[in-house]
Amino acid sequence: MATKRDYYEVLGVARNATETDIKKAYRRLAMKYHPDKNPGDAAAEEKFKEAAEAYAVLSDPEQRARYDRYGHAGVGATPGGFGPGFAGFQNLEDILSDLFGFGFGGPTGGRRSSQVQRGADLRYDLELTLEEAAKGVTTQIRIPRLETCSDCRGSGAAPGTAPETCSTCGGVGQVRYQQGFFSVTRTCPQCRGTGQIIRIPCRTCRGEGRVRREKRIEVKVPAGVDDGMRLRVSGEGEAGIGGGPPGDLQVVIHVREHEIFERQDNNLLCQVSIDFVEAALGAEIEVPLLDGYTTLKIPEGTQTGTTFRLQGKGIPSLSGEVGDLFVVVKVVTPTNLTREQRRLLEEFAAASPKRETHRAARKSEDKGFFDRVKDAIFGT
Repeated sequence: MATKRDYYEVLGVARNATETDIKKAYRRLAMKYHPDKNPGDAAAEEKFKEAAEAYAVLSDPEQRARYDRYGHAGVGATPGGFGPGFAGFQNLEDILSDLFGFGFGGPTGGRRSSQVQRGADLRYDLELTLEEAAKGVTTQIRIPRLETCSDCRGSGAAPGTAPETCSTCGGVGQVRYQQGFFSVTRTCPQCRGTGQIIRIPCRTCRGEGRVRREKRIEVKVPAGVDDGMRLRVSGEGEAGIGGGPPGDLQVVIHVREHEIFERQDNNLLCQVSIDFVEAALGAEIEVPLLDGYTTLKIPEGTQTGTTFRLQGKGIPSLSGEVGDLFVVVKVVTPTNLTREQRRLLEEFAAASPKRETHRAARKSEDKGFFDRVKDAIFGT
């Protein structure tokens, strides 16, 4: 008669192992030596049964206490078989249900595998202009998707007929096989887990219950959306299976780059050019907005890089709060001067105080002028 191995040794855990340690150890062994993974391997099946017996005892506090005190005799186990300590786990699926929530080949307990499934979610990439993102827009998009077949109403059976209960599994969708001491549940090969057989398939959907069609959907994009945001359109994904609910449509927003403005959160940044006369004497200039123009007063003596903040001229957030517009001034040196312009400038230069030295502005090695202005405003 073979000597039974110590249960702790079987699971590879210490005698002071916690309940979690014991469960993890058995889970690993059950997966490794499962009969479906080792068909025809008697040694693997024996290790599988041995691990199940050890777990049945050590996972029960009362059984474990008796085993710790009296050994195998304390739980009434006999060499090569299952004792009273294993009585609560006569069906191996009970153990797997306790550990994993499912048995071999599908859900445990002989319950019918669900035929009702939620439809898949779909994704649509929507490109917007900055103006559309700022104001919001309602647009029409076309979505190819699986819809419930209108001829068979999703049953998959030809009109006037109905699916029949599978005779192999009795409509359960699973069949049970006996392997030694164990009862193993697998998906029914006849109905492929649906529990039903379609004798005469619907010609429109070919028995699938769903057909691919293109649908036009209206999408309302709220004001203030930003690049990368997702809008969920509930129920506009693919149709469910067996009467299941449809999935959702995920609309991913992509905002095109603007030729004038750059966006930072809900603020806008733009650059305007003025000539040196306007910079020196001051002026009123027109500044572009997303929906037109506004007037900006330039004070005399304005230098290149001076930034003006126009409150409330940016982009609204989804909550309704509106950002600001930052206008960066760039003084432009005139070219192709007329003879009169040159004469006046020479007179201006003669009347100006002489500088002892001229310091050239050194260009940043890694950032342009506009980037440095953005850093100063937004701290990026």
